[in-house]
Amino acid sequence: MASAAPVLLLEQTDSTNAEARRRAEAGETGPLWIIARRQTAGRGRRGRAWESDTGNLFATLLTTTRKPPAEAAQVTFIAALAVADLLDAYAPPSLVTIKWPNDVMLAGDKASGVLVESGAHDSGGLWLAVGVGVNLAQAPEATERPATALVHHLRGDVLTPPTVEAAAALLAEAFAVWMERWETLGFQPILDAWRARTPGLDGPAVARLGHETVEGRAEGVAPDGALKLRLADGTLRLISAGDVFFGEAA
Repeated sequence: MASAAPVLLLEQTDSTNAEARRRAEAGETGPLWIIARRQTAGRGRRGRAWESDTGNLFATLLTTTRKPPAEAAQVTFIAALAVADLLDAYAPPSLVTIKWPNDVMLAGDKASGVLVESGAHDSGGLWLAVGVGVNLAQAPEATERPATALVHHLRGDVLTPPTVEAAAALLAEAFAVWMERWETLGFQPILDAWRARTPGLDGPAVARLGHETVEGRAEGVAPDGALKLRLADGTLRLISAGDVFFGEAA
């Protein structure tokens, strides 16, 4: 049975990903989950700030790998599945979905985000900082797309969302299970489980890639998890990273 990595709970830090980076650069290899009750400089993808409301989960797994960078990046799918398992324990599973590549949704609104960072480790291989933010008790306001929190979607037999400690323990356990499958069976079982939770992979989509915005029709994902987007001129673009909005055109 997969063994969960130990959990370190901090009262406050600037960012759990930044803390993981500092520890990796100081020689630590993990695996270690770094949890903070409060972040003063939380970060999301593409340099965005991540609001760090008290009662929510801010977590980063520090670990190392000998896998090449492109393969190591597959941990983002593992993180999304682990968060979905965490939410399943408290909300109706029918409400829990994943938006490509790693946003976990509750009733169609964003409840979680994942940020994976990496670098060369002095001991060889790569260090990975697998950052996860989950809205347990509060949702940020004035976001580009609607956000929600687990507290608004609890099952009838669940009275309150989990504490930070309980959520961290569940996340660590679920992540360990998916990580073991990845390491023993490869990426395909991870991708299959991820696909089963990810609607919108076969319809209109708009991708914002930083320097450009492209629109077309999603045609599923490639074997490495990249989104396949068929453009109006018939060409196929593989999107490995970016903001993708499904079911709409620009």
